[in-house]
This record gives sequence, structure tokens and C-alpha cells, in this order.
Amino acid sequence: MMINTKDKINNILKEIKKTSQGEEIVVAFSGGLDSTVVSALAIQVLGREKVEAITVSFGEYSYSKGLKNIQSISKALDLKSKLVQGKTEQEQVLKKGPACNKCTRVAKLGKVKKEASGRLVLTGSNQSDTWGKRGLKLYNGFYAPLLELNKEEIRKIADYFDIKILQIGENKFREGCKLKHLLKPLAVPHYHGQAAAEANELLLSILEQEGYDSVLANVKIVGLLSKNIGLVNVFPLPGEKLKEKIIEELAKVKTLEKIDFLDKPIKLIIKANKGQFDNQHSRYWLEKGRLQPDFSVPIEVEWLLTTNK
Repeated sequence: MMINTKDKINNILKEIKKTSQGEEIVVAFSGGLDSTVVSALAIQVLGREKVEAITVSFGEYSYSKGLKNIQSISKALDLKSKLVQGKTEQEQVLKKGPACNKCTRVAKLGKVKKEASGRLVLTGSNQSDTWGKRGLKLYNGFYAPLLELNKEEIRKIADYFDIKILQIGENKFREGCKLKHLLKPLAVPHYHGQAAAEANELLLSILEQEGYDSVLANVKIVGLLSKNIGLVNVFPLPGEKLKEKIIEELAKVKTLEKIDFLDKPIKLIIKANKGQFDNQHSRYWLEKGRLQPDFSVPIEVEWLLTTNK
């Protein structure tokens, strides 16, 4: 039997009230669709005085437009909000290479839980999240009220509450972290991290200035540790004039040695430790679930075994 949006909302509201026992709660708030819907639902059933939204800022690794969106949504919902810093923790987690799930657990949710001081932490985890599919709805002080819902269902709830989410422009499905575009270790933050931070902020700024409506825009940072190569992804692919302007502006980023604007399929060489190299499921998920959705062209992956841990 199909359940309409209003009934889904009522069921979630009842569950939030029961799970929280009517006590004060915290929302791990990113300003995106999922955490905004969770905030609105929590306010609806518990009241504004019992809901605090805590956002972890990663300094220059967070998009400036994303932080503005957080302020705007907090004001629109009359939401108590708090900003805490997580840059140091994020740099430590990514020092040896990309680790998005660990970064979420440690640098984001770990910081929020610490600030919550014993209060239940609500997250926006749902069926679209890899860890959400395997996770528990209530575990270790975290509660995911949207866990059984997909993005379409969550958008319908947002529409019901007339919630408007402004897109950053990075990716219409998931956006907000510049360092997910650093496809190598964050060994030297002021070099590797700076390249990802500056190049991605600049790209979105150019597209916005030009009024170019893209559904995907990022600069992937690849190459050896001693050389930063920027792979520019924009979809739909812009015309030559705009492409030239983007390349010209990105050439001013001092931490980028080379810039390639992707307009045809590309082959990526990935070095993985034995654990991941031998795990076919993990390799498939990384290629098809994590990498391909962020590239504007088809990718082919060649896997190499590394002795690094």
C-alpha cells in the first residue's frame, strides 16, 4: 500500500517524539536537503526551543555559498544554530588519502556528538547514503529518522513544508565538500588542500558570474604528490569561449601545475592497499558510486596494488 507524503510525515513525527522522549536534541546540520528536512520535522514535533542545529565548518574546504545557505535556512526556520570548526580533524583524517566515510564519522559527526554533550544527534542519513543502507536507525547516540526514505520522498517532504534549498552548483545530488575532489593524500595542506579549495571555489564563481547553468562542476586534483593536476569537470560541457576563460582563471591558482578540461573519456590509475585491492565490491562502489557521478565524462579505472597502508 502506497503511503502519501502527509502520512509519512506524521509517522516520522511520532517516531521522533518517541525516540527523543521529548527531550532536547541536536541536528547534524549541513544546510543540504536531508538535514534541513530533519530540522524542520524536529521543530514541528519538539518545538524550536528543544532543537539545536550544529554545523561543522572546514574553513576554506567548505564552500562559501554553502555557509551562506546555512545562515539563510537557519533564519528561515528560526533555527537555533551553532558553528564549530573541524578543519584540523579533517586534515588529519585525509592525510594518507581519500577517506570520505571516515571523515564523516570522525571530523563531522564526531565533532557534533562532542558538542551535543549527551543529547541525541539526528542525522539526515537516508537510502541514498552508502552507510545509511547498511546502518542502524538508532545507534551510539545517533538517530536517522529518514533512513528508510529515498531522495524523491525527502524532496516531497521538503515541498510539503515549502523548504527551498539553494544549490551550491557542485553537484545536484550531493555537494558541500571541496576535499572530496582531492584524489590523493592531503600530505601538505597548504599545497594539496589549497589547490582543491581554491580551484573549486573559483570554478563555481566563474560559472555563476557567467550565468551558466550546470548540473555538475568541480576540479579534481590528481597527479603525484609533487605535482597538482586539475581535471575540470563541467556538465553540460560549455562552449569554447567559456572553457578558455575557466582555464585562464584556473591558471592563476599557484598550487596547480597543469589544467585539463575534460571533454572525452578518461582513464584513472588508482593505487590501493591490499584490503581494498582484493575487495571487488569496494572497488566497484568506489568507481561507480563515488567517482563516476562526479565526473562529466565516462571514466575507466586501472587498479594498482600499493604496499602503503
